[in-house]
Amino acid sequence: MELNHEFKGFPTGHAPLALKDVAAQGWRVLHNDLPLPLAVLKQSALQHNLDWMSDFCAQRGLDIAPHGKTTMSPELYARQIAAGAWGISFATVYQAAVGARHGVSRLIIVNQVLQAADLQGLASLLQTYPGLQTFFLVDSLAQVDAIEAWQRQHGQGVVFDVLLEHGLAGKRTGCRTREQALALARRVKASPALRLAGIECYEGSLASCRHEEDRAGVAAVMARLQETAADCEGEDLFECDEVLLTAGGSAIFDLVAEHLQPHLKRPARGVLRSGCYLTHDHLQYRRHMQCVGERLRLTETLRPALEVWSVVQSCPEPGLALLSMGKRDISYDLELPVPVWRAEVGHGKVGAVPGHWIISALNDQHAYLKYDPSSPSAQHPHVGQLVGSGISHPCTTFDKWRWMPVVDDDYRVVDAVSIHF
Repeated sequence: MELNHEFKGFPTGHAPLALKDVAAQGWRVLHNDLPLPLAVLKQSALQHNLDWMSDFCAQRGLDIAPHGKTTMSPELYARQIAAGAWGISFATVYQAAVGARHGVSRLIIVNQVLQAADLQGLASLLQTYPGLQTFFLVDSLAQVDAIEAWQRQHGQGVVFDVLLEHGLAGKRTGCRTREQALALARRVKASPALRLAGIECYEGSLASCRHEEDRAGVAAVMARLQETAADCEGEDLFECDEVLLTAGGSAIFDLVAEHLQPHLKRPARGVLRSGCYLTHDHLQYRRHMQCVGERLRLTETLRPALEVWSVVQSCPEPGLALLSMGKRDISYDLELPVPVWRAEVGHGKVGAVPGHWIISALNDQHAYLKYDPSSPSAQHPHVGQLVGSGISHPCTTFDKWRWMPVVDDDYRVVDAVSIHF
């Protein structure tokens, strides 16, 4: 992939540059070598998180197919696979195609696929990439009917591997009852277009950080998953060499892991799908991981790896500074960003921001940094100062960028990744 002046965060006037050559430029974020605002990934935190999750899964005999929709970055997929990921999960056929084009050989589309264009696209991927394994979710007889109608109309003999989805009342997709799930599994077994390869559910909407409530809710959901798998095995409804049982968002995956080992006689695999672990964040998932740490009695879990750096561009009145980033650059769907670091251009060192600094609002291209004007002047932001902000919800920061530099702990650029939303 080639970077050029059309990529936000790439220096205007610089010659086009292959992504693989970024590290050789010797760029330093704190020396104004790259224009701000700029989203960066911290190398040490990425590696720590990869190692932490790899150990977590290995200790429990589980695999992981992390949500690729979090980053949409092939270079980060490669890191996850190198760290032992069994595959990568996606939400759409488009996203899965990005993974397939960049070497991902096992894809779970954690969503229903039924539109003709998507079925054709998935069939094309299977034809283009021999050995590619794909799975998607089914949760209704109507969906099976639509897939079979497409198969008859297009005269194609392709057979799709699917996972039966269990859902929660009032929540997202999925079968609501054990009886509904079993009836659907029987229908899939009779279909010339589909093969039943496993059972799936999503428990993330249960997360509350109330330990006993979360534990009971997850146990009930996972019991249904295991019961349905046993039902399907008992009626010989699976048509696969290895049954997949998969669940696990990024909030209460530790509780899911307690129940994800398959209880089947035939070969089976338990697969987590947590995705935000790779970059983590400073707010939403940090709180969830504090709860995970309490349950597992850990002193350290994941580290935030994603930051957005901006510059103080104006201090128009006491108590207010304007940063050069906004809604186009950083997530705000769950919570506003939080200022974490401050630095002076060219000094190469960062320090924690004073505790009274907060970001109170975002416009498209501005962040409102409030501070206590009665505090010592050394604690006031000033024009030209650099500010590194933490985020809440990595997915909606990644989707605002087409590339990100990877930096060491001194914010020297050591690598780069592409992003394909």
